[in-house]
Amino acid sequence: MALYTETVMDHFTNPRNVGEIENANGIGEVGNAKCGDIMKMYLKIENNVITDVKFETFGCGSAIASSSMATEMIKGKTVEEALNVTNKQVVDALGGLPAHKLHCSVLAEESIKSAVKDYYDKNGIEYDHSKFPCDHNCEACHMV
Repeated sequence: MALYTETVMDHFTNPRNVGEIENANGIGEVGNAKCGDIMKMYLKIENNVITDVKFETFGCGSAIASSSMATEMIKGKTVEEALNVTNKQVVDALGGLPAHKLHCSVLAEESIKSAVKDYYDKNGIEYDHSKFPCDHNCEACHMV
């Protein structure tokens, strides 16, 4: 059996939505210090709908494929629908990832949430902070 599915290979070799959005409403960047992968996601949101999404990823094929798939999954969706995308859904949409590469799908989920959080912060929109990854700018981080 092949290590990667055809879908993973397709999104790695032909990634969708690569690049940067000028004047993006929300920008999120997350990384994994253990493997060195870094994902940056850009959102253009109009009337609570993600009208455009792009990504820049420094990482392995699984990270690129996860980023690409995540952008496809949220484009045209409401912000709330995008926030409900899980790493498991990304993995399922890719047809699976090897166990040691599942962290790439987690980064994809976290990059969506990070970009939405940035959008909320920039626009003064109230949200439940517990639903977002820590940006290491919180009171608990400063107490260490």
